[in-house]
Amino acid sequence: MLDNESKATLHIRGKTVELPMHSPTVGPDVIDIRKLYAEGDVFTYDPGFTSTASCESTITYIDGDEGVLLYRGYSIDDLAEKSHFLEVCYLLLYGDLPTAEQLEDFEVRVTRHTMLHEQMQYFFRGFRRDAHPMAIMVGVVGAMSAFYHDSTDIGDPWQREVAAIRMIAKMPTIAAWAYKYSVGQPFVYPRNDLDYASNFLRMCFAVPAEDYEVNPILARAMDRIMTLHADHEQNASTSTVRLAGSSGANPFACISAGIACLWGPAHGGANQACLEMLREIGTVDRIPEFIRRAKDKDDPFRLMGFGHRVYKNFDPRAKVMKQSADEVLGLLGIENNETLQVAKELERIALEDEYFVSKKLYPNVDFYSGIILEAMGFPTSMFTPIFALSRTVGWISQWKEMIADPSQKIGRPRQLYVGPTRRGYVEVENR
Repeated sequence: MLDNESKATLHIRGKTVELPMHSPTVGPDVIDIRKLYAEGDVFTYDPGFTSTASCESTITYIDGDEGVLLYRGYSIDDLAEKSHFLEVCYLLLYGDLPTAEQLEDFEVRVTRHTMLHEQMQYFFRGFRRDAHPMAIMVGVVGAMSAFYHDSTDIGDPWQREVAAIRMIAKMPTIAAWAYKYSVGQPFVYPRNDLDYASNFLRMCFAVPAEDYEVNPILARAMDRIMTLHADHEQNASTSTVRLAGSSGANPFACISAGIACLWGPAHGGANQACLEMLREIGTVDRIPEFIRRAKDKDDPFRLMGFGHRVYKNFDPRAKVMKQSADEVLGLLGIENNETLQVAKELERIALEDEYFVSKKLYPNVDFYSGIILEAMGFPTSMFTPIFALSRTVGWISQWKEMIADPSQKIGRPRQLYVGPTRRGYVEVENR
């Protein structure tokens, strides 16, 4: 809810500029600088947009100082414990938790859209056999606009709805097929009698020679991973989706852009980097050595899985992920896994060490998610694709909100230009 009664006054080179201030339902007030250039002849400079609100949203709220993450006002702890992923998808898309009837209808709509157009098999086969699953996902999702022409008109609310359901439904199939292709195994088709997480696990691990019986504990852990990653406010990939969408691009192209952004190791690839770090440490007795290296500013080594761009206290998702790690490894009989022991001891030391406490370097969601996925049988190359299929509903919810916002304009950030001023052109023979 915008509140224009408060104003901020700036004095710029003898000129006074008054800017309206808006009060959110929760969180810090916001200074509206949309008229700053027109009235003050200046821009703002904010690399990384750490102090800039790019949009008005009702979807997700984060309080980094208090370690709070809310989807549509509901705590991530409650949702991870009491709901399942498709219920959370409904919440993010439509704003409220569904009734039993609404949830059943939504689950049916998603379940009956999980198959891919049969011709898309040939598109997969156009990639090299050793292509990274994320490269395949970027290409296949972008190509969906060539297969589903009837849901690319962003001006039609019904087509937007169809596109949203299609992407939520088909993304697990795309991710699973990308994995199957990367390991040279036949594609496994989805089954309508399985829930969302179980269907994904079966499509990844079943083979024609024998079926894959989905363990409910593993399915629940996968469902939690999806829920914890479903949305995270205006992060890099979500901002990329919104920026692409602001130009009027079709929804499949926008989500493909988000997947490409997520691929970066500083974003979606962080859980893979964390697992590789734990493997590098190797054994518990080597932890002190790496702790010393992490404190040495001249050493390039960094502790992955600790700290977060937004959370300055603790990551509320990490607590749920740790519980899932204990359940999954206990089920698989590998609770004494060396990597897990290194992770637990590293976490204990870091939480008690004044250096890490003072810098607020607490374990984040990536710290345990890689251990869980590896225990399930996924290679590290699949960690980010699983993140992408989980985040799809958040991207779509943000995209739909942006399309419906009458104040939304095409994204066009400004810059602080520090290059040369106008120079006279010199003919090539005189240079």
